[in-house]
Amino acid sequence: MATRRRYIDIPDHARRDFIKWTIGLGAALGLRPWKVFEVQESVVGPAVAANASCSSVNRFVGFVAGNGGFSWFTQLWPHLAQITDPAGAHYAVGQGVDQAMPGPGDHPAKWGPDAPKLAGKLVTAFTAGLNETHALQVKSTAVVGTGISMFAAAAALQTAAPTLVPAITIGMLPFGAAVGAPPPASVANPAGMVDLFNSASSTAGGALANASDAALFEAYYKANLSLHAAAARPTMTSGLLTGKVAANLIGKNLASQLRPSADDLARYGITSGTAAKLSSIGNTLITTAKAFSLNLTSHVMLPAFLDDPHGAFQDVPTLMATVKSFSKMLDAFMGDLMAIDDPMCAGRKIGDNLVMAACGDTFKDPLNSNGWPDGTPNNCNILYVMGNGFTKAGWFGGVGADKTLNTWDPTTGAQKAAGTGMTSAQLANPASAAVLFAVAKGDSRRVSDFYRGVDYSGVVNANITGS
Repeated sequence: MATRRRYIDIPDHARRDFIKWTIGLGAALGLRPWKVFEVQESVVGPAVAANASCSSVNRFVGFVAGNGGFSWFTQLWPHLAQITDPAGAHYAVGQGVDQAMPGPGDHPAKWGPDAPKLAGKLVTAFTAGLNETHALQVKSTAVVGTGISMFAAAAALQTAAPTLVPAITIGMLPFGAAVGAPPPASVANPAGMVDLFNSASSTAGGALANASDAALFEAYYKANLSLHAAAARPTMTSGLLTGKVAANLIGKNLASQLRPSADDLARYGITSGTAAKLSSIGNTLITTAKAFSLNLTSHVMLPAFLDDPHGAFQDVPTLMATVKSFSKMLDAFMGDLMAIDDPMCAGRKIGDNLVMAACGDTFKDPLNSNGWPDGTPNNCNILYVMGNGFTKAGWFGGVGADKTLNTWDPTTGAQKAAGTGMTSAQLANPASAAVLFAVAKGDSRRVSDFYRGVDYSGVVNANITGS
């Protein structure tokens, strides 16, 4: 009679830590994801392994621009009037390129001729939030409700797919608060992000610090032995303790794997002459792509363009070079992610499981290039998102040729004429909820843990395959 395999029964609260630890160690040992899942199944059973094999949430990259720098984003994804009206504050007035509208409910948009292609992923622009000119800690746009940050809520959702360091912020960014959100690991610059995995990664996520449970320790130990056997490295002895293996291997191996190479810099267009405001973005994206590929984190926030380009249109060649450089970096980033098999979802690429969002202080006057003033119609702002199909595409709201502000109806998605419907400030909550919907791969129930506002179904796509 066949003997039923006995699996180690570890408590529910410890399963995420076990998944997180084995994935991190497997990455350090150079194992393919399927081998890690196979080992997980042999130790704790198929149910836990299945939870790890295809993530129920998307990865997230958030750009936060400040000190007037958010205006650069409108050169990629401008208001319709900004790129069609002769008075538009855009370097390519009259040269806008229509974004494809593949589904019902998508809205028209004309993006700049040098906007990134993003491997065919579509962009949504929401009128949302308030003008916060020259602020670095923007507070009014990426908010799901009173005291609930979109960034923190997204990280809380992502705890369903454990990683060694759940969330990373570059610099002092407005991560905010949300119930269940992990504390972010904050570093000063892209190099600090690499250093984060040099010696502190084994404890930054808290996995090894919580190994007091006897069953969990037994599972760690047996998985450790199995992973070493799977890696076929005879020089590694099974006598190393779990914590020492994790600390040593991850500390010694992963930093070098995360550091940008000369080939990376060339692909992203980064040279010794690249402006610091651009090279910082590029280096962060390079390291982020590598960290995603090793499943070390699922959430990265980075600052973007902390400058104040009032005089940008007095030097159009430099303006164009800046826009093209930024666009190239975004396309290189997406190209990298679309070339890497997702370690947490067999048969898909990392870029297929990614959400990106951008917000900032002010996008400046879109119809006045003379000094590019900071004011915006009705003190409005923008939230951009690449929702990977979960958000309807195009412009929702936006500034018209007469400088009036149009808004949108979250329930239907319909454009609202100036002075009707919700204000830009009020629309920040449903716009941020739509971003969370994309992070949660269309699971509105999970979004409702953080969002209690009006129905936002008019701006999201509920019936798509996200995993």
